[in-house]
Amino acid sequence: MLRKTAFLALALLAASCAPRVPQQQQPGAAPEPPKAPAIAFAPASFADLPGWQGDRLTEALPAIAASCPRILAQAGKSGPDGFAVYGRPEEWRPFCDAVARLKPADEASLRRLIEAELQPVAVLGDGKAEGLFTGYYEPSLKGSRQRRPGYDVPLYRLPPDLVQVDLGQFRPEWRGQRTAGRVENGFLRPYDDRTGIEAGKLAGRGLELAWAADPVAAFFLQIQGSGRIELAEGGVMRVGFAGQNGHAYTAIGRVLIERGIMNRDEVSMPALQAWLKANPAEAPALLRENRAYIFFRELPAPAQAGDGPPGAQGLALKPGRSLAVDRSHVALGLPLWLAASYPAAQPPHADLPLNRLMVAQDTGGAIRGGVRGDVFWGHGAAAEAIAGRMKHPGRYWFLLPRSVAARLGNPA
Repeated sequence: MLRKTAFLALALLAASCAPRVPQQQQPGAAPEPPKAPAIAFAPASFADLPGWQGDRLTEALPAIAASCPRILAQAGKSGPDGFAVYGRPEEWRPFCDAVARLKPADEASLRRLIEAELQPVAVLGDGKAEGLFTGYYEPSLKGSRQRRPGYDVPLYRLPPDLVQVDLGQFRPEWRGQRTAGRVENGFLRPYDDRTGIEAGKLAGRGLELAWAADPVAAFFLQIQGSGRIELAEGGVMRVGFAGQNGHAYTAIGRVLIERGIMNRDEVSMPALQAWLKANPAEAPALLRENRAYIFFRELPAPAQAGDGPPGAQGLALKPGRSLAVDRSHVALGLPLWLAASYPAAQPPHADLPLNRLMVAQDTGGAIRGGVRGDVFWGHGAAAEAIAGRMKHPGRYWFLLPRSVAARLGNPA
């Protein structure tokens, strides 16, 4: 059934995306310059990486070691998380085998290994080296396993009639793109949007995973994709992303900018939360501007203290070392060097440099582009303060086996 409905979704999308016949160019008009590719590469060296000698590389070793088996399993394959562009298994195996033998605190050996086996490749998005980097975290909110007075905002499990479709399985150019819907009379139809779900479309079906106390906190839990619920019954429930209703994500900050309520420099998560709290009558309608809706699942306790929830790669996110990327351009598991900055946890202190080794281990609905990333900062007040205000320019370099870097950095 999934394959059948996926094909139907594909056909619908193909019909809606059919290319238009270009208009005839006016005589004497200058030809339009060719559009820069969404992602491109340029040769680089370790000397080009800002702060390369100053990072504690071993802090990223757990993320690299966990991702390596996934890289070897996917290397050379096409489709989401495939490494058809980024190398074959035999090109990655020497590095990954050596990583598995490293001692956790052996900084010098890890640096030598990376410099011997890998090579930086500069990444360009739409012809530009610089892109936007934001942050996310694992929030906490008040909730209950059972509905009770003061806890009446449902957090839903994945509905059994929701069909999720990975379009990249059907066409390479749709790699990383997904949709979802409900099958009706043999056709895949759009699923209920946020307005419909909040109006009770899913009520009475036993899908409530928990009940939150605050609708705004529940909304931002969906934005982050995972979190911790401090239960009225006692204890903590960890929840993580289980699926999405298929509707496009709309940033409520952008809506406030378009309405002239905020300017671009003012928008941050604390500013949005403050506006919603100060405008309770207008808040529900603003939240419904985002038609996307996230469903959750309960997560087990982390295997290691400090680990985050599982990312899109299925691995526990590492605070400050896991990066969410655009899956249509960046294969999950890639090690990379990020050069950006981030806000201090205690404003109004100056921004701090963010030059460090990271691993692409997650995705996000708003993460789109060849040079675009979302840094996972972990859990707690400091993580929330940093993630909520981070929207900084930066760039990154992929760290690839030398034979792969030669192909990408010097295309024929």
